[in-house]
Amino acid sequence: MFSTYKPEDVTILLKDITGMVTPLGTKEREQLIQRGVHYSEMLPIEYVPSKAYLDMFFKAMKLYSEMTAAAVAGAAQKIQAEKRNEIVLVSLARAGTPVGILLKRYMEQTYCVNVFHYTISIIRGKGIDRNGMNYILARHKPESLQFVDGWTGKGAIQRELIQAMKDYPGVSAGLAVLSDPAGIAEKAGTNDDFLIANSCLNSTVSGLLSRTFYRNDIIGPDEFHGAAFYGELADKDLTYTFINAVESCFSSELSMERESKLTMSGMDEVNSICRDFNIKDINLVKPSIGEATRVLLRRMPWKVLVHSLEDHEHLGHLYQLAEEKGVPLVEYPLNNYRACGLIRSFTDS
Repeated sequence: MFSTYKPEDVTILLKDITGMVTPLGTKEREQLIQRGVHYSEMLPIEYVPSKAYLDMFFKAMKLYSEMTAAAVAGAAQKIQAEKRNEIVLVSLARAGTPVGILLKRYMEQTYCVNVFHYTISIIRGKGIDRNGMNYILARHKPESLQFVDGWTGKGAIQRELIQAMKDYPGVSAGLAVLSDPAGIAEKAGTNDDFLIANSCLNSTVSGLLSRTFYRNDIIGPDEFHGAAFYGELADKDLTYTFINAVESCFSSELSMERESKLTMSGMDEVNSICRDFNIKDINLVKPSIGEATRVLLRRMPWKVLVHSLEDHEHLGHLYQLAEEKGVPLVEYPLNNYRACGLIRSFTDS
């Protein structure tokens, strides 16, 4: 275990690559990505949040812990109803890991069951960590596995899972998430695009782990995908501050089952945005509060679309981050989402 996660909460199936990869700045990474270097072959320099932004994180955590707990309950109820004999949560590192811990804790407290929880890497364009899958399937039945993530953007990871699971008969590619504005998850707490506070930060709310990494010169054929551990940020670690805040809202009455109000698919909305803003590469469009936040933290957006410039309750942290980064906010009639990041294309500049 190389993280600040407790071993009883999760088994981390990742290789420790701490010190093996030099982190790159945002502009350099963005240029390399758009020249064809895969994002998983690099690590970003960690964003150090300002005091004002951290204040927004704590405000968001306070505002949305109960809603997050209700979404945990809604997703957990569906998982429990389907997988009664054995429950094996497989969270997708890194954003899915805190969610997997919350689901595990909720189900063990509410249903008095033993829940296994692993976290593994899945990378868009490269697939799932096959060594991680082999490790899990050597210990558990295929039908007991349940993949977990935090939210859906436009469904790239879900499509990656569907493709990957063709090689694993009996393993469902269905995803369990807390927020599913794309309308594609098999099990979701809600379709509402609400703020899950762990999307506001990077490693400091994810066990001090980097995003996952895969490059042949560092990851051998029999090794798990990698991640670096930022031990130097130990005094800034808020991982269990977030987890404990949500867990404190657990109760047997929690439920967030909502009828879908979506009038189009997430991909249809993304295609509309591409047409309206003359964007040729769909990968440069990042819909949902969570994805827009990550774009501001890790990429180079040229603007962020928001459904309202006055929605401080849901988007206050985005307003703060956009101001710090000098990124304009544009009001746009979003349907499924409350926000959407548009990444700058260097090929068009």
